[in-house]
Amino acid sequence: MFSPPQGPGQASPTLTDGFAEIERTVERAIDDLARMVAIDTSFPPGAGYEAFAGLMEIAVATLGLDCQRVEVPEHLWWVAGGPAQGRRTNLIARRRSDKPVLGLYFHVDTVPAAPGWTTDPFQLTRDDDRLIGLGAADMKGTIAAVLLALRAADTIGVPLGYDPMLLLCTDEEAGLYPGVRYLAEQGLLEGHILNFNGAAAPRIWAGCFGLFTLLVRVRGKTVHASQARAAGSNANAIEVALPILNALAALKPDIAARTSALPAPPHATHPLAAQLDISAAHGGQCGGQTPSLFEILVCRRYAPEEDFQAARATIENAIFAAAPGADVDVVLAGHLMPTSDPTGPHWPRWQEALSAGFGYAPDDFANWGATGCSDFGWVQRTGMQEILLTGLGRPESRIHAPGEFTTRADIVALAKSVLAYLSAEFRSDLSPETPAVR
Repeated sequence: MFSPPQGPGQASPTLTDGFAEIERTVERAIDDLARMVAIDTSFPPGAGYEAFAGLMEIAVATLGLDCQRVEVPEHLWWVAGGPAQGRRTNLIARRRSDKPVLGLYFHVDTVPAAPGWTTDPFQLTRDDDRLIGLGAADMKGTIAAVLLALRAADTIGVPLGYDPMLLLCTDEEAGLYPGVRYLAEQGLLEGHILNFNGAAAPRIWAGCFGLFTLLVRVRGKTVHASQARAAGSNANAIEVALPILNALAALKPDIAARTSALPAPPHATHPLAAQLDISAAHGGQCGGQTPSLFEILVCRRYAPEEDFQAARATIENAIFAAAPGADVDVVLAGHLMPTSDPTGPHWPRWQEALSAGFGYAPDDFANWGATGCSDFGWVQRTGMQEILLTGLGRPESRIHAPGEFTTRADIVALAKSVLAYLSAEFRSDLSPETPAVR
């Protein structure tokens, strides 16, 4: 790590100096974000992970971080005919000394670009303070903010109390085997973790729902459309699937009535509730033939109080009951476990760091959960219960929608929060590792 020489009587760099360096060099972070947005890491299929890992290796080269690529074995994530394609390449970039470790977690995948974008989703577009592009807020902008913070610390020599360990992970957007799950199960996570899959808000994370996706395949028979009647009632896969779609729609009100004790966000008007969605449907090619395959993607958000196996069985039973005798199969295509209470001894100091970056007051903070999901339920199953949370999401950020954006101001604020938390001088009285921090 570079530290400028100190002359006689010259004061050591302070956190205030680091904040000034962040403001001075923010344009470099925006350039980083532009390069990240330009790499298509959308899931499905998640085919851009290797290219993104290569970009990140270049980005951290000047920071003195050791890089390690870790691939999730194919047998863990592969689903025949499923949505995932390409190698599941995760990257760990870390600094090693005798300091405690802070894991800085990011998922590198985005959702696919939906119809309706008026700009190129893979080219960062500036509109005053807005930075528009697929993944700008969720969550490539957070990577740019952390790189901005680390470079500021290195440039002026701000002493750090933690060794940063960047965890750049795959398949959070509903994959079957998220990368951070594999890293946790392989014992590759250390210290405690700051998860950037959250909001730019004064939030104390209470946990979140789980999510699973089922791929329903309905098979018929391809014949000339004029022969459909002779081919039998189960020849047209789309028509066979209609009762299944109706059965799924009929389940929605019952599932939506299942509420959770997780505290709702301050802006919510109702308790957090379970959810069933028909998220995708594909089948058929032309009017001259009967479709032999119709696929339905079903997504189910389930509360921490619910049982995954029971929730899955309810859907599968409804599917098979709706189309007796039809050629139908159902496979699990993605699964994120619920995250239970992630609070712990590092949260008070993280709240102070958020306030230092974003200007929050103590009374601004509230404790709330979400029906949005995280891959950290899997991490908690390996014994790491405490998870800090932050991010760049705001209600107006259009995350997962055309025109997704973050702002220059939020990247600066998040970078300041991260630098404050990493800094050895910042609120050491709140650090559980104070005796080891120097």
